[in-house]
Amino acid sequence: MWLLTAALSALGVGVAQASVFPLPEHGNVVGTLHAVTTHRVDTLLDIGRFYDLGYNQVTKANPGVNPWLPGQASKVVIPAQYILPPKPWTGIVVDIPARRIYFFPNNDHVVYTYPVGVFLPGWKENLTTTQIIAKFKMPAWNVPKNIHSWFKTKFHMDIPWYWPPGPENPMGELAMETGLSGIFIHGTYHPWGVGMRASQGCFQMFPENVAQLFPMVPVGTPVRIIDMPNLVGVHDGEVYLQSYKPMDTYHKGVPELQRAAMRIKDFMAENHIQQAIDWSKVRRIVGEHNTVALPIGVNSPSYQTLSAALPARPYAYAPYGPSANGAAVPAPLQLAKPSDREHLHVQVSLPDSKDQ
Repeated sequence: MWLLTAALSALGVGVAQASVFPLPEHGNVVGTLHAVTTHRVDTLLDIGRFYDLGYNQVTKANPGVNPWLPGQASKVVIPAQYILPPKPWTGIVVDIPARRIYFFPNNDHVVYTYPVGVFLPGWKENLTTTQIIAKFKMPAWNVPKNIHSWFKTKFHMDIPWYWPPGPENPMGELAMETGLSGIFIHGTYHPWGVGMRASQGCFQMFPENVAQLFPMVPVGTPVRIIDMPNLVGVHDGEVYLQSYKPMDTYHKGVPELQRAAMRIKDFMAENHIQQAIDWSKVRRIVGEHNTVALPIGVNSPSYQTLSAALPARPYAYAPYGPSANGAAVPAPLQLAKPSDREHLHVQVSLPDSKDQ
């Protein structure tokens, strides 16, 4: 993958940034927070897709930025830093509120992570452990009765009972079947729904992401489906919190802040961590659900401080375009036209150290 990326980069084309990270020797946080500046034809969806971010992540991390028209030379934070799900770090883990999938290959000290689309309101996925029981290239789709009835009731659409393989198949071009009835991890012919609630139970991936994951995952790979809206981690001795919008399907009656506080205290006790926590900061992070992994110790910097201090480099690529709107893996992105890349220099000033 590195050689392919290097070769294409030398030719002046852009390859989406595969989110693969070495597993940390200490702690449970991978990746880094960084930033780019836009040119006038970018959208947050284009930038998010390039960096393996779902819609929920790239929009929540950039409040106040118009997803469709961020504008010339707007600064966009790339929240490509992740608190890993609780161990065991084996096989596939899907965190539903995070709308992300993690793959821990055997005998390889790395983790791959990708955004996924999850179930629509009114549907529900079981929180359980299963495995990959079959894999399909160019799958067909036999529509379950409950999904067919749902389309007819909600949209007055009498959709076909059988969808043949091809570019119009909702399953995309690659699919991995889990041991849960009718539940697959698959591509999609509507890739811009990745990071949203867009399915009737399956987990939908960008075509280029499932193309990378599919050959690495053998039949029999364990799959763990979890509900973890508030992930707690430790990095360089600091406690971090990463908060996603919880799914009401799983949480009724227990206040979210209470759940987050319990998770933080349990994590610190399990890992024998002694650190003073800024609980007002925890309250703010949980309330905003900005999807960014942030330190929560007393005197740790706020998101506003961290994001303002990030140096930003130009995002140099043209939009994905209409050809990337289907189930096929899109072509590598071309560089943006020089006229679109003008005036992309952003002045970065480090905030005063007292500004927390």
